[in-house]
Amino acid sequence: MRHSFPNIRIGLMVGIGGGAPNRKHDIRLGDIVVSTPRDGKGGVIQYDFGKTIQDQHFRLTGFLDQPPLLLRTAVNALKAKYEVDGHQIEDAINAIFDHRPRLRKNYQRPDSKSDILYQADVVHPAASEDESCEHACGTNDSPKVVPRSPRGKEEDNPAIHYGMIASGNQLMKDALIRDKLAAEQDILCFEMEAAGLMNHFPCLVIRGICDYSDSHKNKKWQGFAAMAAAAYAKDLLYRIPTSKIEAEKKMADIISNVQETVIDVSREVNSLLHRHHDEEDEEILDWITPVDYAPQQNDFIKRRQPCTGQWLLDSEEFRAWVEGKGQGLFCPGIPGAGKTILAAIVVDDLCAKFQGGSDTCVAFIFCNFRRHPDQRFEDLLASLLKQMIQQQPSIPDDIKQLYGHHKKRRTRFSADELSRMLQATTKLFSRNFIVIDAFDECQKANGCRRSFVDDLFNLRANYGVNLFTTSRFVPEILDIFKIHTSLEIRAHGDDVRSYLGGCMSQLPAFVHRDLGLQDEIKDWIVDAVDGMFLLAQLYMASLTDKVTKKAIKSALHQFRKQTADQDEDTKLQVLSEAYEQALDRIKAQNGLSPAR
Repeated sequence: MRHSFPNIRIGLMVGIGGGAPNRKHDIRLGDIVVSTPRDGKGGVIQYDFGKTIQDQHFRLTGFLDQPPLLLRTAVNALKAKYEVDGHQIEDAINAIFDHRPRLRKNYQRPDSKSDILYQADVVHPAASEDESCEHACGTNDSPKVVPRSPRGKEEDNPAIHYGMIASGNQLMKDALIRDKLAAEQDILCFEMEAAGLMNHFPCLVIRGICDYSDSHKNKKWQGFAAMAAAAYAKDLLYRIPTSKIEAEKKMADIISNVQETVIDVSREVNSLLHRHHDEEDEEILDWITPVDYAPQQNDFIKRRQPCTGQWLLDSEEFRAWVEGKGQGLFCPGIPGAGKTILAAIVVDDLCAKFQGGSDTCVAFIFCNFRRHPDQRFEDLLASLLKQMIQQQPSIPDDIKQLYGHHKKRRTRFSADELSRMLQATTKLFSRNFIVIDAFDECQKANGCRRSFVDDLFNLRANYGVNLFTTSRFVPEILDIFKIHTSLEIRAHGDDVRSYLGGCMSQLPAFVHRDLGLQDEIKDWIVDAVDGMFLLAQLYMASLTDKVTKKAIKSALHQFRKQTADQDEDTKLQVLSEAYEQALDRIKAQNGLSPAR
């Protein structure tokens, strides 16, 4: 952040946290906690849980830097104002709802009856994870609940508390540990983010209280708590004079942030909530499937030469596919044509086009015959479902309920359940794009390929999903996808030429000095490979050990001779031989005997 925004010197960490109420501090859901230094120590204490999670051992690791003087002064000034006049935080939030009614559903204050503080020794039953706390543990009139009187008219609600915030490496979910640490260090709030930033970036931590750091966690209060913290942050920013900011070393560039409305701040908080998955969410996502295709996507995009594949993105067929709904684009190609890289380019282009839009989903799978054990029919559906869920602000309730059902029985989603969940999840987006690479490598065993294509076609026809598929020229697959728009994938000459130009540095030095020879190499290889990108890579690699111009030209003539006027089967044989020769060169360089 410092490198990207060199003029920033101070900041506010605004978000949600878990409260630590006791007789001294009447902390309730929706309240606000502001990190405040005490006894010469910073306002945030860092702690770590040990490895014995069952016993919840923990250790303190120190106090973090205190907020800058400018922010501490502003906090004290605002605190004094609130003590005299009270605050208008809830009025400010309601004014936002009047202006933006759609926000009311997720950000308004929940019913006060749902603010229940259970005795520290009351643990939410593990077998009742899907039940509400009121049903599983009791309501406000239960002896399991800490009795608290309603706040009076003269009391602030939400209340603002000033003191220590504990930041740790795991979510605090144990009320006994909460009370012990809170009593020892006078902790008001627990969270998980400040420790990673405050020693590197001076800031003030502001947290809206959304739970009580115990096993009775729920998300009812997260929206309001985030909004309340953002509203306080706005009020605080208004207390900082422009002249003081200018004196804080190049803060003038961000003075416009002081003018932002609370809705702008809440959007940032909402973005944080969107990215945040608590332990339960991560457990559910990993249970759906541990398979992640994102690393493959990143690897393929790194291999892309600049501007290659643009012919596909600019084609009329692709543009019509992107702009339409419920469209299918089938792209067959010979082996080595670069189908997988082009599929990755399509994914990258879609993500760039719809970046930041929560109403558009992009999901993808790279089929591979080597991964058949984790690419069964159910696995493929699960991968698509997981990717779609990850692009939602939270896991849909129906999926959580189904997960809870199976968790109790130690069972898994059935194929029918996955299909239904996939169909339901597509309805959460206005646009859905699915990219399937190398469909010919999707296994046929147990009807996997047939079942998968049936589900994909159903999503396209009945749920408006756009389907992009690559494959080799397999008659059976060509027949299946004949109803889709077809666009053959071949390595375009410009793409091959661009790739070869990027590889010239790998050839001997005498080639670097001879631009004419470089052009000749490009021309001959482009002509010889005839749409087979992988063959261009192998041919280029075979030139790296040529020590004379004559040797290179001889190799170029041999390339053209191998592929001239040959059919596809013969070219595949040439590709196989070139690959074996490349392996022999590698073995020779490592002192091994070439394969015979």
